[in-house]
Amino acid sequence: MHQKPFTATFFLLLFIVQFITLGCEQGEISKRVSLEKRVPQIDSTSTPSDTGSLKFGFDLRLSPKEDVKIYFPFLMYLEQSTGNRFSIRFTEKYENTVENLGKGFTHFAALGPVNCVIAKERYGADCLVAGLNSEGKPEYRAAIFTRIDSPIKNLKDLKGKTFAFGDRYSTQGHVIPRKMLEDSGITFKNLKGYVFTGSHANTARAVLNGEYDAGGIQDTLAKRLISEGKIRILATSVPYPSSLICYNKDVNPLIIKAVKTALLSFDPKGKHAGLLADWDKTEMPNGFTDYQELSLYEIRALTYKYGLLK
Repeated sequence: MHQKPFTATFFLLLFIVQFITLGCEQGEISKRVSLEKRVPQIDSTSTPSDTGSLKFGFDLRLSPKEDVKIYFPFLMYLEQSTGNRFSIRFTEKYENTVENLGKGFTHFAALGPVNCVIAKERYGADCLVAGLNSEGKPEYRAAIFTRIDSPIKNLKDLKGKTFAFGDRYSTQGHVIPRKMLEDSGITFKNLKGYVFTGSHANTARAVLNGEYDAGGIQDTLAKRLISEGKIRILATSVPYPSSLICYNKDVNPLIIKAVKTALLSFDPKGKHAGLLADWDKTEMPNGFTDYQELSLYEIRALTYKYGLLK
């Protein structure tokens, strides 16, 4: 079931929606460990009206509260830069984000490379830009981690252990960690058990709460948890293409051009920093660069290998 879209200016209702969705998450992963600071409430006196707005979706990364907090001011930037109105369409599941984009329920979406490949091949969607990491490169990594006090020392020690992946369609939460395990001689059959938690934050909680021995998450979250003294990294992957901003094939070419221009002009470390909230937690802390189709070659092969596309 698709949730009703909300305008970018109707921020408060989105926070209400996230509390409802968190109730679903709590049925899967216990939350004894807090991974985020409390976000102050934001007052809103505007009325909901998204008729004619461009809908924007995104793969769930952290929690609904954190993700909405991040993307709300970003969409305000796009509104100011393009003259078009934008609204968030939130979904919990990665596959719903792709389906919404492919079927035109959303016009644009921030997708990981796996979902980008699926959107292109299944629905004919395409991508505008790729995210730049903290070093200004269009790439990111995944990290496999465990608890600070765990006896596990390396990836080979994970044989016979339990493992937490993120969403099944997550590049950093599933596909890259799975490839890392296989390169170390460990397949699903060699694990005592595994789970798809649905997000990077859920994976971190599952491991920290002792429900699973180790897990795979995005490098940005891993670095934050290391700095807080909460996890120990077992291995970090080689670089893979970063997340992308993609669009539905039926979007007006003039709008596509305007949005691409705005994205390439986006300066989150400089002149636009004051507009944003926690943008450094995304896979594109330094903004965007032109998308290169050949960059997805290996991810496309892994997407088919692991049965995410047939």
